Amino acid sequence: MLNIPGGRQTRRGPGSPLRGRVAVVTGAARGVGEALARSLSGAGMHVALLGRERETLQVVAGSLPGRNICVESDITDRTALADAARRVEAELGPADVVVANAGIAVSGPFGSTAPELWQRVIDVNLIGSANTARAFLPQLTATRGYFLQIASTAAFGAAPMMSAYCASKAGAESFALALRGEVEPDRVQVGIAYLHWTGTDMLTGIDDDPVLEALRRNQPRPARRVHSPEQVAEWLTRGVARRAPHIYAPPWLRWCQPLRPLFPVLVARIARRELRDRPVDELSSPGEILGAGGRADWNSYRASPRDR
Repeated sequence: MLNIPGGRQTRRGPGSPLRGRVAVVTGAARGVGEALARSLSGAGMHVALLGRERETLQVVAGSLPGRNICVESDITDRTALADAARRVEAELGPADVVVANAGIAVSGPFGSTAPELWQRVIDVNLIGSANTARAFLPQLTATRGYFLQIASTAAFGAAPMMSAYCASKAGAESFALALRGEVEPDRVQVGIAYLHWTGTDMLTGIDDDPVLEALRRNQPRPARRVHSPEQVAEWLTRGVARRAPHIYAPPWLRWCQPLRPLFPVLVARIARRELRDRPVDELSSPGEILGAGGRADWNSYRASPRDR
Protein backbone atom coordinates (compact mmCIF):
# COMPACT_ATOMS: atom_id res chain seq x y z
CA MET A 1 0.00 0.00 0.00
CA LEU A 2 1.08 3.57 -0.67
CA ASN A 3 0.41 6.16 2.01
CA ILE A 4 -0.61 9.48 0.49
CA PRO A 5 -0.79 12.67 2.56
CA GLY A 6 -4.39 13.39 3.37
CA GLY A 7 -5.17 9.92 4.63
CA ARG A 8 -5.69 7.99 1.39
CA GLN A 9 -4.06 4.68 0.64
CA THR A 10 -3.76 3.24 -2.84
CA ARG A 11 -2.25 0.10 -4.27
CA ARG A 12 0.59 0.35 -6.68
CA GLY A 13 2.69 -2.20 -8.44
CA PRO A 14 6.45 -2.19 -8.80
CA GLY A 15 7.57 0.62 -11.08
CA SER A 16 4.12 2.25 -11.05
CA PRO A 17 4.44 5.35 -8.83
CA LEU A 18 1.37 6.95 -10.44
CA ARG A 19 -1.05 4.05 -10.03
CA GLY A 20 -4.20 4.91 -8.12
CA ARG A 21 -3.51 8.62 -7.94
CA VAL A 22 -5.57 11.45 -9.39
CA ALA A 23 -4.46 13.64 -12.29
CA VAL A 24 -6.07 16.74 -13.76
CA VAL A 25 -5.25 17.72 -17.35
CA THR A 26 -6.53 20.94 -18.90
CA GLY A 27 -6.98 21.22 -22.64
CA ALA A 28 -7.60 17.47 -22.70
CA ALA A 29 -10.01 17.32 -25.65
CA ARG A 30 -7.30 16.95 -28.29
CA GLY A 31 -3.60 17.14 -29.07
CA VAL A 32 -1.03 16.82 -26.30
CA GLY A 33 -3.72 17.08 -23.61
CA GLU A 34 -5.66 14.13 -24.98
CA ALA A 35 -2.50 12.07 -25.49
CA LEU A 36 -1.29 12.87 -21.97
CA ALA A 37 -4.65 11.95 -20.45
CA ARG A 38 -4.40 8.58 -22.22
CA SER A 39 -0.81 8.08 -21.11
CA LEU A 40 -1.48 8.93 -17.47
CA SER A 41 -4.56 6.71 -17.48
CA GLY A 42 -2.43 3.93 -18.95
CA ALA A 43 -0.02 4.44 -16.04
CA GLY A 44 -2.89 3.69 -13.66
CA MET A 45 -4.04 7.18 -12.76
CA HIS A 46 -7.63 8.38 -12.41
CA VAL A 47 -7.85 11.33 -14.78
CA ALA A 48 -10.05 14.42 -14.80
CA LEU A 49 -10.15 15.90 -18.30
CA LEU A 50 -10.89 19.63 -18.46
CA GLY A 51 -11.64 21.60 -21.60
CA ARG A 52 -14.10 23.60 -23.68
CA GLU A 53 -15.32 20.86 -26.05
CA ARG A 54 -17.85 18.80 -24.10
CA GLU A 55 -18.61 16.12 -26.71
CA THR A 56 -14.95 15.57 -27.59
CA LEU A 57 -14.03 15.36 -23.90
CA GLN A 58 -16.75 12.78 -23.32
CA VAL A 59 -15.48 10.62 -26.17
CA VAL A 60 -11.92 10.73 -24.84
CA ALA A 61 -12.92 10.10 -21.22
CA GLY A 62 -15.20 7.24 -22.26
CA SER A 63 -12.34 5.51 -24.05
CA LEU A 64 -10.05 5.48 -21.00
CA PRO A 65 -9.87 2.61 -18.53
CA GLY A 66 -10.68 3.04 -14.85
CA ARG A 67 -12.39 5.95 -13.11
CA ASN A 68 -12.19 9.13 -15.14
CA ILE A 69 -14.37 12.20 -15.51
CA CYS A 70 -14.59 15.08 -17.96
CA VAL A 71 -15.52 18.61 -16.97
CA GLU A 72 -16.37 21.31 -19.48
CA SER A 73 -14.67 24.38 -18.08
CA ASP A 74 -13.20 27.68 -19.25
CA ILE A 75 -9.88 28.07 -17.45
CA THR A 76 -10.17 31.85 -17.67
CA ASP A 77 -13.30 31.63 -15.51
CA ARG A 78 -12.21 31.34 -11.87
CA THR A 79 -15.69 30.45 -10.64
CA ALA A 80 -16.04 27.64 -13.18
CA LEU A 81 -12.58 26.32 -12.29
CA ALA A 82 -13.40 26.35 -8.58
CA ASP A 83 -16.53 24.32 -9.35
CA ALA A 84 -14.45 21.92 -11.45
CA ALA A 85 -11.96 21.48 -8.60
CA ARG A 86 -14.75 20.65 -6.16
CA ARG A 87 -16.19 18.10 -8.58
CA VAL A 88 -12.81 16.43 -9.08
CA GLU A 89 -12.29 16.08 -5.34
CA ALA A 90 -15.82 14.79 -4.79
CA GLU A 91 -15.75 12.21 -7.58
CA LEU A 92 -12.12 11.12 -7.79
CA GLY A 93 -10.43 12.46 -4.67
CA PRO A 94 -7.96 15.33 -4.24
CA ALA A 95 -5.59 15.85 -7.16
CA ASP A 96 -2.04 14.54 -6.90
CA VAL A 97 -0.98 15.87 -10.30
CA VAL A 98 -2.30 18.93 -12.13
CA VAL A 99 -1.13 19.68 -15.67
CA ALA A 100 -1.73 23.21 -17.00
CA ASN A 101 -1.73 22.24 -20.66
CA ALA A 102 -4.55 24.27 -22.23
CA GLY A 103 -3.28 26.74 -24.78
CA ILE A 104 -4.15 28.53 -28.00
CA ALA A 105 -2.08 30.43 -30.56
CA VAL A 106 -2.58 33.23 -33.05
CA SER A 107 -0.33 33.81 -36.05
CA GLY A 108 -0.12 37.23 -37.63
CA PRO A 109 1.25 40.75 -37.23
CA PHE A 110 0.57 42.37 -33.87
CA GLY A 111 -0.79 45.54 -35.48
CA SER A 112 -3.42 43.74 -37.54
CA THR A 113 -4.45 41.18 -34.93
CA ALA A 114 -7.74 42.02 -33.23
CA PRO A 115 -6.93 43.25 -29.70
CA GLU A 116 -9.54 40.97 -28.17
CA LEU A 117 -8.07 37.94 -29.96
CA TRP A 118 -4.53 38.84 -28.85
CA GLN A 119 -5.80 39.24 -25.28
CA ARG A 120 -7.54 35.87 -25.42
CA VAL A 121 -4.24 34.10 -26.06
CA ILE A 122 -2.72 35.74 -22.99
CA ASP A 123 -5.81 34.98 -20.93
CA VAL A 124 -5.85 31.27 -21.83
CA ASN A 125 -2.13 30.51 -21.83
CA LEU A 126 -0.96 32.62 -18.91
CA ILE A 127 -3.91 33.72 -16.78
CA GLY A 128 -5.60 30.35 -17.31
CA SER A 129 -2.54 28.54 -16.01
CA ALA A 130 -2.48 30.72 -12.90
CA ASN A 131 -6.21 30.16 -12.42
CA THR A 132 -5.66 26.41 -12.68
CA ALA A 133 -2.94 26.51 -10.05
CA ARG A 134 -5.09 28.66 -7.76
CA ALA A 135 -8.10 26.33 -8.02
CA PHE A 136 -6.20 23.13 -7.31
CA LEU A 137 -3.45 24.34 -4.97
CA PRO A 138 -5.38 23.41 -1.81
CA GLN A 139 -5.68 19.84 -3.09
CA LEU A 140 -2.03 19.69 -4.14
CA THR A 141 -1.04 20.97 -0.71
CA ALA A 142 -3.07 18.23 0.94
CA THR A 143 -1.55 15.50 -1.26
CA ARG A 144 1.92 17.08 -1.46
CA GLY A 145 1.36 16.92 -5.17
CA TYR A 146 2.92 18.03 -8.42
CA PHE A 147 1.93 20.93 -10.69
CA LEU A 148 3.21 20.78 -14.26
CA GLN A 149 3.21 23.89 -16.43
CA ILE A 150 3.35 23.18 -20.15
CA ALA A 151 5.63 25.78 -21.70
CA SER A 152 7.37 25.86 -25.06
CA THR A 153 10.63 26.64 -26.79
CA ALA A 154 8.76 29.83 -27.70
CA ALA A 155 9.96 30.96 -24.26
CA PHE A 156 13.58 30.57 -25.47
CA GLY A 157 13.33 33.13 -28.27
CA ALA A 158 10.29 35.17 -29.29
CA ALA A 159 9.27 34.86 -32.94
CA PRO A 160 7.70 37.79 -34.81
CA MET A 161 4.14 37.12 -35.99
CA MET A 162 3.57 35.09 -32.80
CA SER A 163 3.78 37.84 -30.20
CA ALA A 164 0.86 36.78 -28.00
CA TYR A 165 1.85 33.11 -27.93
CA CYS A 166 5.52 33.80 -27.19
CA ALA A 167 4.70 36.37 -24.51
CA SER A 168 2.21 34.02 -22.86
CA LYS A 169 4.59 31.05 -22.82
CA ALA A 170 7.47 33.12 -21.46
CA GLY A 171 5.10 34.44 -18.82
CA ALA A 172 3.85 30.97 -17.95
CA GLU A 173 7.44 29.81 -17.46
CA SER A 174 8.16 32.75 -15.14
CA PHE A 175 4.94 32.16 -13.23
CA ALA A 176 5.84 28.51 -12.65
CA LEU A 177 9.34 29.39 -11.48
CA ALA A 178 7.94 31.92 -8.99
CA LEU A 179 5.27 29.50 -7.79
CA ARG A 180 7.89 26.79 -7.25
CA GLY A 181 9.64 28.79 -4.58
CA GLU A 182 6.39 29.67 -2.81
CA VAL A 183 4.95 26.15 -2.53
CA GLU A 184 8.16 24.24 -1.87
CA PRO A 185 7.81 24.63 1.94
CA ASP A 186 4.46 22.83 1.62
CA ARG A 187 6.22 20.00 -0.27
CA VAL A 188 4.33 20.78 -3.46
CA GLN A 189 6.60 20.44 -6.47
CA VAL A 190 6.34 22.47 -9.67
CA GLY A 191 7.62 21.28 -13.03
CA ILE A 192 7.98 23.07 -16.35
CA ALA A 193 7.74 21.20 -19.64
CA TYR A 194 9.37 22.63 -22.75
CA LEU A 195 7.78 21.38 -25.96
CA HIS A 196 9.35 21.80 -29.39
CA TRP A 197 7.69 21.02 -32.75
CA THR A 198 4.71 18.83 -31.90
CA GLY A 199 2.26 17.41 -34.43
CA THR A 200 -0.98 18.89 -33.13
CA ASP A 201 -3.54 20.76 -35.20
CA MET A 202 -1.97 23.97 -33.89
CA LEU A 203 0.99 23.20 -36.16
CA THR A 204 -1.22 22.81 -39.22
CA GLY A 205 -0.38 25.52 -41.71
CA ILE A 206 3.04 26.25 -40.23
CA ASP A 207 4.49 26.51 -43.73
CA ASP A 208 2.14 29.45 -44.36
CA ASP A 209 3.71 31.43 -41.52
CA PRO A 210 6.88 33.02 -42.96
CA VAL A 211 8.79 33.29 -39.69
CA LEU A 212 7.92 29.88 -38.22
CA GLU A 213 8.60 28.15 -41.52
CA ALA A 214 11.97 29.93 -41.79
CA LEU A 215 12.92 29.17 -38.20
CA ARG A 216 12.23 25.47 -38.71
CA ARG A 217 14.01 25.41 -42.07
CA ASN A 218 17.13 27.00 -40.56
CA GLN A 219 17.37 24.59 -37.64
CA PRO A 220 19.64 21.53 -37.71
CA ARG A 221 17.91 18.50 -39.19
CA PRO A 222 17.23 16.73 -35.84
CA ALA A 223 15.68 19.92 -34.48
CA ARG A 224 13.23 20.14 -37.40
CA ARG A 225 11.57 16.86 -36.55
CA VAL A 226 7.91 17.04 -35.63
CA HIS A 227 7.09 14.70 -32.74
CA SER A 228 3.71 13.07 -32.33
CA PRO A 229 1.51 14.00 -29.37
CA GLU A 230 1.78 10.39 -28.20
CA GLN A 231 5.58 10.56 -28.07
CA VAL A 232 5.46 13.89 -26.25
CA ALA A 233 2.93 12.46 -23.80
CA GLU A 234 5.27 9.57 -23.07
CA TRP A 235 8.10 11.96 -22.23
CA LEU A 236 5.75 14.03 -20.06
CA THR A 237 4.48 10.95 -18.21
CA ARG A 238 8.02 9.89 -17.36
CA GLY A 239 8.69 13.36 -15.99
CA VAL A 240 5.48 13.37 -13.98
CA ALA A 241 6.42 10.02 -12.44
CA ARG A 242 9.77 11.52 -11.36
CA ARG A 243 8.16 14.83 -10.31
CA ALA A 244 10.83 16.42 -12.48
CA PRO A 245 11.50 20.16 -12.14
CA HIS A 246 12.06 20.35 -15.91
CA ILE A 247 10.79 18.10 -18.70
CA TYR A 248 12.12 18.42 -22.22
CA ALA A 249 10.23 17.14 -25.24
CA PRO A 250 12.38 16.03 -26.98
CA PRO A 251 14.93 15.25 -24.25
CA TRP A 252 17.90 16.78 -26.11
CA LEU A 253 16.38 20.23 -25.48
CA ARG A 254 17.93 20.18 -22.02
CA TRP A 255 21.29 20.93 -23.64
CA CYS A 256 19.85 24.13 -25.12
CA GLN A 257 19.25 25.76 -21.74
CA PRO A 258 22.82 27.13 -21.40
CA LEU A 259 22.53 28.59 -24.92
CA ARG A 260 19.30 30.50 -24.29
CA PRO A 261 20.97 33.96 -24.29
CA LEU A 262 21.89 33.36 -27.95
CA PHE A 263 18.46 32.38 -29.20
CA PRO A 264 16.78 35.83 -29.31
CA VAL A 265 19.62 37.14 -31.48
CA LEU A 266 19.45 34.17 -33.86
CA VAL A 267 15.66 34.32 -34.12
CA ALA A 268 15.74 38.06 -34.79
CA ARG A 269 18.34 37.64 -37.54
CA ILE A 270 16.34 34.96 -39.34
CA ALA A 271 13.09 36.88 -38.92
CA ARG A 272 14.52 40.11 -40.34
CA ARG A 273 15.79 38.31 -43.42
CA GLU A 274 12.49 36.54 -44.06
CA LEU A 275 10.23 39.52 -43.39
CA ARG A 276 12.33 41.83 -45.56
CA ASP A 277 11.71 39.63 -48.61
CA ARG A 278 7.95 39.25 -48.10
CA PRO A 279 5.29 41.35 -49.87
CA VAL A 280 3.81 44.08 -47.68
CA ASP A 281 0.25 42.81 -48.12
CA GLU A 282 1.29 39.34 -46.92
CA LEU A 283 2.58 40.81 -43.67
CA SER A 284 -0.49 42.93 -42.99
CA SER A 285 -3.12 40.19 -43.08
CA PRO A 286 -5.25 39.78 -39.92
CA GLY A 287 -4.03 37.44 -37.22
CA GLU A 288 -5.56 33.97 -37.35
CA ILE A 289 -6.14 31.32 -34.71
CA LEU A 290 -4.13 28.15 -35.24
CA GLY A 291 -5.87 24.80 -34.87
CA ALA A 292 -9.35 23.46 -34.23
CA GLY A 293 -8.93 23.63 -30.45
CA GLY A 294 -8.13 27.34 -30.56
CA ARG A 295 -11.06 28.02 -32.86
CA ALA A 296 -13.39 26.08 -30.54
CA ASP A 297 -12.24 28.17 -27.59
CA TRP A 298 -12.62 31.43 -29.49
CA ASN A 299 -16.09 30.54 -30.75
CA SER A 300 -17.21 29.52 -27.25
CA TYR A 301 -15.76 32.68 -25.79
CA ARG A 302 -17.55 34.91 -28.27
CA ALA A 303 -20.82 33.06 -27.77
CA SER A 304 -20.74 33.31 -23.97
CA PRO A 305 -22.36 36.28 -22.22
CA ARG A 306 -19.68 38.53 -20.74
CA ASP A 307 -19.32 42.05 -19.50
CA ARG A 308 -16.81 43.48 -21.93
